[in-house]
Amino acid sequence: MAETESKAPSNFIREIIDRDLETGKNDGRVHTRFPPEPNGYLHIGHAKSICLNFGLARDYKGKCNLRFDDTNPMKEEEEYVESIKRDVNWLGFDWEDREFYASDYFEQLYEWAVKLIKDGKAYVDDLNAEEIREYRGTLTEPGKNSPHRDRTIEENLDLFERMRNGEFPDGSRVLRARIDMASPNINMRDPVMYRILHARHNRTGDKWCIYPTYDWAHGQSDSIEGITHSVCTLEFEDHRPLYNWFVEQLGVHHPQQIEFARLELSHTIMSKRKLLKLVQEGHVASWDDPRMPTISGLRRRGYTPKSIRDFAERIGVAKRRDSVVDIALLEHCLREDLNLRARRVMAVLDPLKVTIENYPEDKVEEFEAVNNPENEADGTRMIPFSREVYIERGDFMEDPPKKFFRLAPGREVRLKHAYFVTCKEVIKDNDGNIVELICTYDPESRGGTTPDKRRVKGTLHWVSVRHAVEADVRLYDHLFIKADPNDAPEGEDFTANVNKESLTILSGCRVEPGLADATHDDLLQFLRHGYFCLDEKDSTAERLVFNRSVGLRDTWGKMQKKG
Repeated sequence: MAETESKAPSNFIREIIDRDLETGKNDGRVHTRFPPEPNGYLHIGHAKSICLNFGLARDYKGKCNLRFDDTNPMKEEEEYVESIKRDVNWLGFDWEDREFYASDYFEQLYEWAVKLIKDGKAYVDDLNAEEIREYRGTLTEPGKNSPHRDRTIEENLDLFERMRNGEFPDGSRVLRARIDMASPNINMRDPVMYRILHARHNRTGDKWCIYPTYDWAHGQSDSIEGITHSVCTLEFEDHRPLYNWFVEQLGVHHPQQIEFARLELSHTIMSKRKLLKLVQEGHVASWDDPRMPTISGLRRRGYTPKSIRDFAERIGVAKRRDSVVDIALLEHCLREDLNLRARRVMAVLDPLKVTIENYPEDKVEEFEAVNNPENEADGTRMIPFSREVYIERGDFMEDPPKKFFRLAPGREVRLKHAYFVTCKEVIKDNDGNIVELICTYDPESRGGTTPDKRRVKGTLHWVSVRHAVEADVRLYDHLFIKADPNDAPEGEDFTANVNKESLTILSGCRVEPGLADATHDDLLQFLRHGYFCLDEKDSTAERLVFNRSVGLRDTWGKMQKKG
């Protein structure tokens, strides 16, 4: 389970569990599961479900299984399985020895399907997919029975066994439950339980050529594992009667399915199918691109497990409707965590050289800098200073407006932790571009104070030219220009709203020498620029790459203060 945290606030799911415990239901057990399909990478919406299911098990001293719903070999890959396990672990949760797969139960599911056939509750149908949809009816019109619905039990048993033996081509037959084609709930109109699919499965190989549908495999898998509370998102509410029907007909352990509203996040797509499209069409580099809402993408960008768990707790668990949450809240949760834990360092993203003409050429000093003013335990570090330093190009203006308090000709500013400097001369190239500033320093201002206690309005971050480490810096914006990416122009899809400026790459940046040994696990705040982390995928010893996790401006915090 996750590192120790206070019990989450109550919600309607916890109220259900509390009542069950009071009445002795399930012998006082609480057993949940997180059941992802291994057909893509997990995203922030899955993180909500992970935190909910594992959090319930933690708080009620129960168990939570990790079960892969691997019933569609055409879309599933081992890469996805491994990424899911990595993501759940990274979020701080442990399924211990309870790693299961729906494919573990294929034989049992087959035997139970045979039982339903023998009980007259299932039949083999020869209608194709289009015909099944046509026969199913609509929300306002009942369906009609398949012409194959009244086959004898013996014929159904024979055909189903032959389906398993691979005698029929893909799509030629299915096994359907016999329920009620006039049911007001379309999911109860003889749903498909098995389809023929001659495809190799990454775990069972070529053993099977028929595969169970989600509706058939899911509830029975829950039952086999002894799940007490099967928590799922709201789109499965209409499937609950079918979930219940299957376990009731089989007479097996009956978990309780409980639906909650899924997460919708502004400026974000929450569909694995659409996320895959972004990858395949090259809108992003990969599933773990730092612009993606995947857990692996968030991790690579510098999000922390604690910030995501905090976000999941803050948005709560709603019962009736899917909620759209402003992405600013997710960013706010990250800032709150990083503000307490990130080390403050100096990085110059657009370097302008400053030569301090009255500073000795060969002299090098070191200045002590506090790593994090929010946490004294983080201590201090020493930063080298020399005659030539880099400052941000934007921190100098040759003809500044009235409220520009940084460096300008004749103006004095403070170099953070070091000295006061005054600009004396501006050096330009043949095209008129500023390439260097000539300054002087006040030797008595060491550490940023002077004996006469004079004040300056500007304090600049800097990096010593002699000691600076070159790096690339990636700045990220929202992946979509609209809060609702699906709000696309007529005739176009969501990709029309992809933000073409969602990534800016700055080359030739300069950072403190101590960052040469940085790792992805180092939490960093580049002073005045935001929070950053080393890119664990693209960085090398020869070329450092830093990703900006989030900027310093907290739009969510400001909205809450105004509200």
